[in-house]
Amino acid sequence: MDKGWSPREAGVLVVPGGGYTAKDGPGVNTLITDRGFLRRLAASQAQPVGICTGVMVLSAAGLTKGRNATTHAGAKADLAAQGTTVINARVVDDGDLITGGGITSGLEVALWLVERYVGAELAQRVETVLEYERRGTVWRRPSG
Repeated sequence: MDKGWSPREAGVLVVPGGGYTAKDGPGVNTLITDRGFLRRLAASQAQPVGICTGVMVLSAAGLTKGRNATTHAGAKADLAAQGTTVINARVVDDGDLITGGGITSGLEVALWLVERYVGAELAQRVETVLEYERRGTVWRRPSG
């Protein structure tokens, strides 16, 4: 946000979920098997944000290994098997990696991003406009 907003220069790259259990259908599994996409994702300078099973795409790109993250309940065992420390929280902020649990956690992630980058006051105003009340806490990587 330091340089202002530009649609061509994203500072955050959000990967939503969907289609994880449909192994032959469109969605997350298509991206998980697209080696070119995964290489570009891993090389991106934008901060990765995964929501729901979109976190599995980040994992396939090697971005969650050895890190703290969350995902949809139905994919947590797979995420852990790929070397990620799975945290049972709706939002996990592991520094330069932010992840959200199930699809409704996407709202929580969005509000956390507003709070983190712009401030708690604006996040509260957005929450009021959306008529949405956050629940749970944001898990943050311990400093130090």
